[in-house]
Amino acid sequence: MSRYDAIIAGGGHNGLVTACYLAKAGLKTLVVEKNDWVGGAAVSRSLYPGFTYSNCSYVSSLLRPEIMRELELPKHGLQIIPYEGGAVFTQDGGYLAMYRDHDANRREFARFSPRDAENYDRYSRDVLRHCRFIRPLLLRTPPDPTSFRPRDLSELAYIGRKLFDMPEEDIYAMIRFWTMSISDFLDEYFETPVIKAYLAVSSIIGTALGPMSPGSAYVLLHHYMGDVDGNIGAWGYARGGMGSITKALMASFLAAGGEVRTGSGVAEILVSNGRTTGVALANGDSFEAPLVISNMDVKRTFLKHVDEKHLPGDFVKSVKRFKIRGSSGKVNIALDGLPKFTALPHDSPCIRGDLHFTDSIERLELAYDDWKAGRYSRDPFLDMMIPTTTDPTMTPPGKHFMSCFVQYAPPKIEGRDWTDADRDAFGQTVMNQIEQYAPGFKNLVLHAEVRTPRELEAEVGLTEGNIFQGELTFDQLLFNRPVPGYAQYRSPIDGLWMCGSSTHPGGGVMGAPGRNAAAEILKALKKPNGMGDAYAVL
Repeated sequence: MSRYDAIIAGGGHNGLVTACYLAKAGLKTLVVEKNDWVGGAAVSRSLYPGFTYSNCSYVSSLLRPEIMRELELPKHGLQIIPYEGGAVFTQDGGYLAMYRDHDANRREFARFSPRDAENYDRYSRDVLRHCRFIRPLLLRTPPDPTSFRPRDLSELAYIGRKLFDMPEEDIYAMIRFWTMSISDFLDEYFETPVIKAYLAVSSIIGTALGPMSPGSAYVLLHHYMGDVDGNIGAWGYARGGMGSITKALMASFLAAGGEVRTGSGVAEILVSNGRTTGVALANGDSFEAPLVISNMDVKRTFLKHVDEKHLPGDFVKSVKRFKIRGSSGKVNIALDGLPKFTALPHDSPCIRGDLHFTDSIERLELAYDDWKAGRYSRDPFLDMMIPTTTDPTMTPPGKHFMSCFVQYAPPKIEGRDWTDADRDAFGQTVMNQIEQYAPGFKNLVLHAEVRTPRELEAEVGLTEGNIFQGELTFDQLLFNRPVPGYAQYRSPIDGLWMCGSSTHPGGGVMGAPGRNAAAEILKALKKPNGMGDAYAVL
């Protein structure tokens, strides 16, 4: 039986990030992945001749620049290309344009409402203020508020100092923001339905909440905390598709001496006398290691791959209570040419960004009502993009790849499993909506891949198809993520750690959970971690 210092269970981006740091610190590290490829949800796949699909995650912003720098990802081929803007199409045949430039957006808002244009500066300032508080916490391990260990007291004091430095009114506003709905929040700034609809979108992406649900405002903030080339809140495409991110991480890992085994996932995490001893794979292979780090979500890790007899009963109950409801689908389309959207002027830069067809918060909420009833949305929200307008490397000349992220799609259809017929009807619902705004679109379709929560769980291993490995509600953040008392990447089993998006600070192609987990593991081993932050000296 082969022996390693550390085994990473799952080759998604957080697992690869953890693996890179452990290998760079000199640990003999193995990544095991059930698929024949690594990348998890951040993959580029050729599913139609000549076309490259980002068939799960589709845009980049949250990937921490510290990780890109420390793991030398640009050296290994990673390039993020900012996109220029976007648009919301309205049912009356018009559109709201959005641009990377703040002043251009302000002028566009003024076309609908001078009041909204004036308030856009105030809105942007207030959201940025909330971001400034949260962003430094992304790469810090949450403190245990019940602990008197010096590390936990120090981290609590750090948060306290940040609060102490804020004006009193800002503290009240921040706490209120974390717990309110995005609908109520936007009502305090804007009056135009289409403006509110566009700005509300980030609050419901990948989340089993509607725009009128309390707590949805924080989800917006989670999506605003990234940056591209230092521009906070900006988004971009990974050149060559999202798999370019995990391809670069893999190259960094291999350069540090790491090993990868694909084609068979972990069947069981082996435990003896209260500590992990390695993993047994589905194909019968076994590997020994004193450290196993799970990149799988918390439910999959402890309810499917660890024998319950090794776990405290209260811990198992907490894991079962962890909310991880899927709400998203994905439709990827190979196109014979570029669709013509009736409302957009010729050569509008908006086509190179995110395009939406839901022009009011009420329509977003009605789409959520379908999800609550156990149906996919009859009038879904689409976050639609054509990345090949910016990155032509993904298709043959003159062809295009279209990515459609869809809300809402429930894990089950009225309590039963999805069928192929359900999946196909879901895909047609998406295409019918696009056809309304781009007549002739369907005639351009060469191939389509339709992915419901069923496909996301079966292929990527996302329980119920939840893209964040657990909802980003206030009760599942910081020291409550994933389970109170186990928010520091450890588990009740000695040597078994967690590094996936079920842990702080949550989902998205961010890498922060993987980096934070590596910092804690290397701290426990008393090894330097090569990270240029407060935890660099361990």
